Amino acid sequence: MCFGLGWDPKTPPVPHQLISLAAKAVEDAQAHLDQLPSMSPNTCLVCFYPLSCGRIGLHQDRDESGRGSPVVSIFIGEAAEFVYRLCGDNKSQSVLMQSGDVLIYGGRSRHIYHGVTQIKQNMPLLLLQETGIKAGCLNLTLTQF
Repeated sequence: MCFGLGWDPKTPPVPHQLISLAAKAVEDAQAHLDQLPSMSPNTCLVCFYPLSCGRIGLHQDRDESGRGSPVVSIFIGEAAEFVYRLCGDNKSQSVLMQSGDVLIYGGRSRHIYHGVTQIKQNMPLLLLQETGIKAGCLNLTLTQF
């Protein structure tokens, strides 16, 4: 929602390194999965989940479903408990995503319900101190809009 002036921010293009990383991840996944379409990501949603209160409830990524292309989600920093539920299923499952993990969902699972229930501290203190990275999980979600 926006009050007052219309909201039309100028956004920079997705960095080519992220586009290449997402395309390579999908290509690698296609070697193991049938019916996973290729993608040319043109949107990157950047979310930071703080250590103390980082979470997002179950939701579906429906707006960015260009031609059924997959979603590529990259986790950086602290571990994130990623929860998901298949459409029509009442029971959620979870997986702990570590820094550097890449999650791809597409094909039949493209519209899974998913979210993050908590961030778990596991980054070495020395890394936090030397890099100035804030404790939490940075998530980059690349899609083709």
